[in-house]
Amino acid sequence: MGRAFEYRKATKLKRWGHMAKTFTRLGKQIAIAVKAAGPEPENNPALRSVIAVCKRENMPKDNIERAIKNAMGKDQSDYKSVTYEGYGPHGVAVFVDTLTDNTTRTVADVRSVFNKFNGNMGTTGSLAFLFDHKCVFTFRKKADMDMDDFILEMIDCGVEEDWEEDEEEGTITIYGEPTGYNAIQKKLEADGFEDVGGEFTYIPNDLKDVTPEQRETINKMIEKLEEFDDVQTVYTNMKPEED
Repeated sequence: MGRAFEYRKATKLKRWGHMAKTFTRLGKQIAIAVKAAGPEPENNPALRSVIAVCKRENMPKDNIERAIKNAMGKDQSDYKSVTYEGYGPHGVAVFVDTLTDNTTRTVADVRSVFNKFNGNMGTTGSLAFLFDHKCVFTFRKKADMDMDDFILEMIDCGVEEDWEEDEEEGTITIYGEPTGYNAIQKKLEADGFEDVGGEFTYIPNDLKDVTPEQRETINKMIEKLEEFDDVQTVYTNMKPEED
């Protein structure tokens, strides 16, 4: 397995805090998918993908249906995906993915946390060289599935050679370039894989060593950022803590 797998494995614990925050994050993703292509999952690949992620996160069916219904309301605001980046304490690079209906509010909130922890926000793209932007898909593994043949077949869609298996859940996770998201999802669904859920992620390519005290400060910054409803996910290049 390669770097993407090892980093994902080391950071497998969710960073979204309480379950309610996870549901808020997924509700916004549902709203974006519905606004883009309608409320019917069978006609909306993006919505199907989000619903699969919702199921994996144990989001109740009633919550999913309510989020779809709310997204159809005339007074629903349009969310925008905005990423903020900069350096946090001790020179650790920080990416903050947000979904917001008020960028003025969101950038002020994010900037306040950077300032509180003596960090510096940068311009969009200034830290792109430190991270690889990837799409990641998780789906149920088929019986007697030959992963070598499967990966070879998926390479034309932009899938990487590295993959992850969760034997307890019976799922496979694969990675690819963001531009290949639609092609990968279409191929997986056409091949009959179940509960295909896709997301985007940032994987650091240069991990930074920190002391236990420095890690504690950086984690506090992450926790403060995650308190904002607009924040979806926080990524850093801090080296994962060893077990």
